[in-house]
Amino acid sequence: MSKTRRAAVALLSALFACAGLVLVINGNAVAANLAANSGFEAGNLSGWTCTEGTSATTSTKRSGTYALQGAPAGQSNARCQQTVTVQPNTAYKLSAWVQGSYVYLGVTGGVEKSTWTPGASSFTQLTVDFNSGGATSVTIYLHGWYGQPAYYADDVNLDGPGTPPTTTSTTTSTTTTTTTTTTSNPPNTGLPKHVLTGYWQNFYNGARALRLSDVPTTYDIVAVSFADATAVQGQVAFNLDPGLSSQLGGYTDAQFKADVRTLQNRSQKVIISVGGEKGTISVGNSTAATNFANSVRSLISNYGFNGVDIDLENGVNATYMAQALRSIHAGGGTVITMAPQTIDMQNTGAEYFKLALAVKDILTIVNMQYYNSGSMLGCDQQVYSQGTVNFLTALACIQLQSGLRPDQVGLGLPASPSGAGGGYQSPSNVNNALSCLARGTSCGTFKPSTTWPSIRGAMTWSINWDASNNWQFANTIAPHLDSLP
Repeated sequence: MSKTRRAAVALLSALFACAGLVLVINGNAVAANLAANSGFEAGNLSGWTCTEGTSATTSTKRSGTYALQGAPAGQSNARCQQTVTVQPNTAYKLSAWVQGSYVYLGVTGGVEKSTWTPGASSFTQLTVDFNSGGATSVTIYLHGWYGQPAYYADDVNLDGPGTPPTTTSTTTSTTTTTTTTTTSNPPNTGLPKHVLTGYWQNFYNGARALRLSDVPTTYDIVAVSFADATAVQGQVAFNLDPGLSSQLGGYTDAQFKADVRTLQNRSQKVIISVGGEKGTISVGNSTAATNFANSVRSLISNYGFNGVDIDLENGVNATYMAQALRSIHAGGGTVITMAPQTIDMQNTGAEYFKLALAVKDILTIVNMQYYNSGSMLGCDQQVYSQGTVNFLTALACIQLQSGLRPDQVGLGLPASPSGAGGGYQSPSNVNNALSCLARGTSCGTFKPSTTWPSIRGAMTWSINWDASNNWQFANTIAPHLDSLP
């Protein structure tokens, strides 16, 4: 450190000491607790943005006079958050002392990390270490869980360098900033802005049998379908189908694992899908949620999957599946997708929609199945028939107007008439719907009142049926996705 720099630091230290503050120098920035009202000693929730059921309390605290009390109720998980300015590509440590059941601490906005405790009868410290990456601000948060008793949190600390001191050669005054902004950044999954998702069939049903490595790079996300239920409640397992192996002239577990890595080396994401038309997985209580999460995390570890797809067509419990998904995400499952049926996303009171909103901060895409459904209501309360551009745009509009970010909404279609019992439409129609939603062009008779340029993309059932149809779906839609804003 130069003499000039040391003199400047000494001056700053003296100024902060006069104000009763401690100055810590870390590289080129000032390191301190960046969280505002971190101990809730203001006697209120100033500095935090909180949902229903939250307050500052004197009844249960770790230190000082006040702490945060959160009482989850109804659709609220009693969440409090604040957005804090950080330095890019810098290490930070977030911590908080919490008491209660299913208390979560995390960070979002360019970086996605969280931790939780299933139960703490006294104050226990949770910590999250993260690197800010390219972010200049992050949102830190605390929340409880639906249907659980009240939780308490105190002494939140975001440790690391904030905004560097600003100095000039003509003045000795020094200013520091804590700037609160809002962010709606999607989870950092390494995926492009617009993506094409396809299901790879781990069975043979007449569609072209494919090794995983046969999937072309036009597909950004490949959902391996499906993991199967075991005799243990909520637990799933994955095994290569002998019928598929026979069609391929042999396909071993080791070859499949190697193919997972091959796709990932091509910048494709490979996730394990759970459910399907005949899937009977049930996650309806805490035990089942734990079993489900642990088994999926084991598959991720064993096969190297990037995440999980929820394709349950026989019922979803939003509370317990959300609990499981957060555990999976914390355990390395960074890509989380869903493929609900149209009826499951008609309104926010439906369990699937509730699930999507409950995990919105870690959710990658909802690829609703716009097929096998007949006619449905659109966001304008008009009835539209499957197989039309209007059906795609008016139903996507419900999700876009009801809480999901545009980057979390994808259009799921059959790759060929053989891929579904009904609802097939040409890939060019799918492109028209994407253009309508993103640009307001190529619409049918229904035209949304606004546009969503970051609409995420499309999904198809299945990659195998697309192969049987000379790759018309991928070869038509993937270039169009690249042309969207």
